[in-house]
Amino acid sequence: MATAKKLPSGSYRVRVYDKVTGKYRSFTAPTKREAEHKAAEFLRYRVDTRDTRLTVREVCQRYINERSNVLSPASIDRYQRILDKQLSEDFKDTYLEKLSESIITDEVNRLCGKYTPKTVKTTVHFFLPIIRKHRRDLELDDIRLPKVFPKVKEYPEPAVIMQLFRGDRMELEVLLALCYGLRKEEIRGLRSSDLSGNVLTIRRVMIDVGRTSVVRENAAKTVNSIRSITVAPFVADLIQARSGDYVTSMSGQAIYKHFSRVMAKAGYSITFHDLRHINASVMLYLGVPDKYAMERGGWATDNTLKKVYQSTFSDQRKRFDDMVDNYFSKIYDTNI
Repeated sequence: MATAKKLPSGSYRVRVYDKVTGKYRSFTAPTKREAEHKAAEFLRYRVDTRDTRLTVREVCQRYINERSNVLSPASIDRYQRILDKQLSEDFKDTYLEKLSESIITDEVNRLCGKYTPKTVKTTVHFFLPIIRKHRRDLELDDIRLPKVFPKVKEYPEPAVIMQLFRGDRMELEVLLALCYGLRKEEIRGLRSSDLSGNVLTIRRVMIDVGRTSVVRENAAKTVNSIRSITVAPFVADLIQARSGDYVTSMSGQAIYKHFSRVMAKAGYSITFHDLRHINASVMLYLGVPDKYAMERGGWATDNTLKKVYQSTFSDQRKRFDDMVDNYFSKIYDTNI
């Protein structure tokens, strides 16, 4: 920032450039420190008055529209649902220039009384940064969110799950999640051609955006989610037995509901995604090294991913592949 200069009158003046108007602004004070402080405060809290004449709804919608080709379809759909369904009409219709800390706090409090802590956190983390960008003068750091406590679940043994879905129309989907940690979106994106011999490549996802299924090639949840895994013969046989281009024709909701219904009937309250956690627990139980487990399940960061691919495509990786496959194969064969 520019340094204040002493005027003939004895006061100090500092000039700063205002990017919003494209003009310079002058700030005068009795001391150099005061003049520079005024200028710094102006730059810190400068707000484009053109934006403050917009409503919360308008700036949030603009944020979504400007990122429609950058964010994933799932993220765009989630943000649109937050804007359309979760935020109150009164809050969305409030002009930015009329917003106050109390109005925002009241909206957060309303959300806390209606939704789970996790949903509240996701919702607030969507709209708060957008508001903060346009109203930097508001003190928003003190807004408190409910704590998200981890859920404690008791998972059934893998053998129990395998037995429940033996011969079921969703047996393959369950095995892919249970034995290999595939996400529901990854399973839906699998094509028969992704299996070469006993190597299965996960390179796309299929997600639901509204009532439409969207396929994204070479775009799994993260970069490390695009991966190849060795599958056991009994899984490869089930994949080859499926007809059609895609391995499954079930929607995301159909997979979720059918799995939950079968498990609930057997006395278990777990979701389809929990199979991924069970898979991770099995690898921990078998002593599979962390970096291989992360690669196999697609959990690593980009940096970790590079290190993993440099060191695990070897005889050692084949040994761990066989170890995990043998574990599930024995269970599968025992339950015949």
